[in-house]
Amino acid sequence: MLHTMKLHSRPFEMINSGKKNIELRLYDEKRKNIKVDDLIEFTNIDTNEKIRVKVLKLHKYNNFDELYKHFNKVSLGYEENEVANPSDMELYYSKEEQSQYGVVGIEIELLKS
Repeated sequence: MLHTMKLHSRPFEMINSGKKNIELRLYDEKRKNIKVDDLIEFTNIDTNEKIRVKVLKLHKYNNFDELYKHFNKVSLGYEENEVANPSDMELYYSKEEQSQYGVVGIEIELLKS
């Protein structure tokens, strides 16, 4: 199955370069349809460029605080010199939404076109 999602330029480029391999999302109704071996097409919201990835694994947690404890910060989209802070995700998903749905780290592999 093919799913579509939008990304800002920075995470898009980090996935495209192979640095970021865990996509962080709310585990809402849309994301509950994602299964291992499905494909996701990411669209860069600034350039409309598209890339496709394969879903390798789904890592489900109650909130981003828990999720961040289990992964290398670069795999989540941070540079080595940056501080990885789970509250950064509150720009996109409120604490209430996290409590309601839980969160998912979608482990992905870039498909070369």
